[in-house]
Amino acid sequence: MFSSAWNFVKRHKRKFIFAGAVVGGVYVLGKYAQKKIREIQEREATEYIAQARRQFHFESNQRTCNMTVLSMLPPLREAIISQLNSESLTALLKTKPDNKLEIWEDLKIISFTRTIVAIYSTSMLVVLLRVQLNIIGGYLYLDNSTGKSGTTVVAPPDVQQQYLSSIQHLLGDGLTALMTVVKKAVQNSLGSLSLKQSLSVLELEQQLSWIRAEVEAGSERSLSWYMLADDENALTDQACGLTENDVMTIRLLNETRDMLDSPDFTTVLNACLNRGFSRLLDNLAEFFRQPPSDSAPSSFPDSLSAVSLPLAKIIPIINGQINTICSETPSHFVQVKSTLPAKVCYQTSIHY
Repeated sequence: MFSSAWNFVKRHKRKFIFAGAVVGGVYVLGKYAQKKIREIQEREATEYIAQARRQFHFESNQRTCNMTVLSMLPPLREAIISQLNSESLTALLKTKPDNKLEIWEDLKIISFTRTIVAIYSTSMLVVLLRVQLNIIGGYLYLDNSTGKSGTTVVAPPDVQQQYLSSIQHLLGDGLTALMTVVKKAVQNSLGSLSLKQSLSVLELEQQLSWIRAEVEAGSERSLSWYMLADDENALTDQACGLTENDVMTIRLLNETRDMLDSPDFTTVLNACLNRGFSRLLDNLAEFFRQPPSDSAPSSFPDSLSAVSLPLAKIIPIINGQINTICSETPSHFVQVKSTLPAKVCYQTSIHY
């Protein structure tokens, strides 16, 4: 029996060797495949965790940005009102002065100017803060990353404070310069209009379009100039005395300026402005609605050209809009702008 088995093995020796090689090869390949699968799974899990961390960091940064914007609206509103003080003119009118018409003309220009400036400045504040906080957030993510080699902190607290303080330009010199440009455009557009002249919402929209065209296209400066000063040039001239923090701050400011000059940023800022002015017209339209009447035809009750108001009645309506535009409580003006800069947010998250 054993002899027969041995003879069978000898006759089919090559087949057994081949089968053994195949089985052994399959076993080795199986082990290799299992190892590779584990490596792929571990790599995917690591990438997923990293992506989840980046997403959480990013979303947390956006919430911080929204809260920061709301906290900065009151000082922005006060800065606008203090320089474009229509309340003092309103108080003068109550005293029935001899130059009543002249005061009304000044009130017309100031009321439109400060409302338009409020829309521009809040839009700039939203998008600029979002860019700055995402740039800072990207560096902080690198600083806190477990895979980051070295111990040098890219964005220490002193650099963050110095960098973020640059937004004071928008609340100071930038805002003052913006007021000058807008006031000139308002004067050119509305200066010749009589206080008795009636305007519909559509006609107001046309006036605002002319003002915007002069501010945005007719000005020698781009809108980004009102948001960020050229102070880092002065620092560069003092290169011998620059600290590491100064150098890092200049780097952050240059990155910010590159972003402000990018087509993506221009697109987002224009979208914010469009929504801001659209929301303003929606608010104004509420005062132009025809009173309900059983005898009046109801085919076009809300036509934007159906109702007109004298400019003298529109001025108080326009004048009070700044309290809505720059409200520190969540408002439609801030909400519609905060949902827009996602493109800029992701574009400025290149450091994540």
